[in-house]
Amino acid sequence: MVDIERTKFGIQGLDKALMGGIPQGNIVLVSGGAGTGKSTLCLQFLVNGVTAFGEKALYISTEQTEGELQKQASSFGWDLKRLEEKNLLKIIFFDITHGDNFLQQVDLTIKEFKPKRIVIDSMTTLTDSLIIGGMSEDSAFSLVQVLESVSPIPRTEQIIAKSILYKLIAELKKYKLTTILTSELYEEAKRLSADGISEFITDGVIILHYIEIGASDYRSMEIRKMRYSDYGKDVIPYNITSKGIEIVEEEKTKF
Repeated sequence: MVDIERTKFGIQGLDKALMGGIPQGNIVLVSGGAGTGKSTLCLQFLVNGVTAFGEKALYISTEQTEGELQKQASSFGWDLKRLEEKNLLKIIFFDITHGDNFLQQVDLTIKEFKPKRIVIDSMTTLTDSLIIGGMSEDSAFSLVQVLESVSPIPRTEQIIAKSILYKLIAELKKYKLTTILTSELYEEAKRLSADGISEFITDGVIILHYIEIGASDYRSMEIRKMRYSDYGKDVIPYNITSKGIEIVEEEKTKF
C-alpha cells in the first residue's frame, strides 16, 4: 500500500478515525447545525497546524470578523493575534455583499502567504449572498462569467449555486492544499449541506450533530466520506471544553 501524506487535526480520536489525518490536499466539508462547533473545529485545525505541526494557516471568514474570531479563540486559550504577528496565521474577513472579487483575493492571498492548510467559513453565507446579489460583473465570482458555460436554460438558484461551487472547488484544487469548507446543516435535512451540492464535489465530508435533551446536550460527529483513504465508520462523541473539541473515546458506538 502506498503511504499517503496526511494533514492532522491534532485532535486525538479524530485523527485516529481518519487513519492518521486528512489525505494531504483534500478539500473537506464540515457540516453541522447551530451549536455543533464548526468554527471551533476549524480554529483548532488551524491553531494545531501552526503550533503542533509547523504549518502556516489561513482562515477565510464570510461571517465573523477577525476580532470576533480572536475573541472566540481566546476562550479556548488560543492567541490568534500572537500567531498572526509571527506571520504563521492569517485571518481574512470578506464582506461578500460588497463585491470583494472573492476568488481573485483568495488567489492573491494564497500566493503571497503560502499557507499549508486553509479554512473557508462558511459556504452557506457565500453561496446565499452571491445568489441574492444577482448577476452583476462586480459580484464576488463575476457570475456572468461563471455561468457562460451553463446551457441557456432558466437560471434557477440551484443552477447558480452549483456553478459557484464547482468554480470554487476547481480553483481551490489548483493549490493542492488541505482545505476545510463549512456549511450549515438544517435540522431534519436529508442532505449533507445547506446547498445539497457540496457533499458531492468535495473530497471528504464530516458531519457534526447536536442533540439537546432537557438540561443535557450530546454532540457527535461522523465521517461520511473521504477520498483516497479508508476511515472509521463509528459515531464519534465529543465535547466542547475549555481546550476546544475533545473526543469522548470510551463512548464510541457503532451504527
